[in-house]
Amino acid sequence: MDVETIRDFALSLPGSTEDFPFGPSTLVFKVENKIFLLLALDEVPLRFNVKCRPDEAIELRENFPGIVLPGYHMNKRHWNTVVVKGSIKSSMIRRMIENSYRLVNKVK
Repeated sequence: MDVETIRDFALSLPGSTEDFPFGPSTLVFKVENKIFLLLALDEVPLRFNVKCRPDEAIELRENFPGIVLPGYHMNKRHWNTVVVKGSIKSSMIRRMIENSYRLVNKVK
């Protein structure tokens, strides 16, 4: 996946907005004024942060070593950093973003 594909998917989620509150290199997506996705625009390979349930965060790190990491500059219990490489499927990336959105938006 690339930046535009991730951006389009994030903005397709109901009520999602985008902003640059941390400067021009970090695109932030919010719902209900709460962050659910941070996208590092100047990183190669592409990286993003998503919120997770603590047990899910650990499970994803174990299942995707070197790809899913503790959240950079975030609460590592609740956030993961995902390195977008060919070994992680687009469907998994979308699922992680949507799960983060649901956690923040309290949608079941």
